[in-house]
Amino acid sequence: MPVRLKKLIGTFVLLALVIIYAVFATAYASLYLGDAPGYVHLLYFLVTGLLWVVPAVFLIRWMEREPRRR
Repeated sequence: MPVRLKKLIGTFVLLALVIIYAVFATAYASLYLGDAPGYVHLLYFLVTGLLWVVPAVFLIRWMEREPRRR
């Protein structure tokens, strides 16, 4: 698969990943952390704000990898 096509697909997948992840992380916080103290909210959003980077790194590496020569 050409790199340009990978980047196009990867861009849309990354955008979908971020949107879906943000919705679920916020919904979870709204449902289960409503009565929690402020430091729990801070810690939760700090961790979840950085956690989406893990799958994004693998996706970006895939996007940048050169196609195999046959």
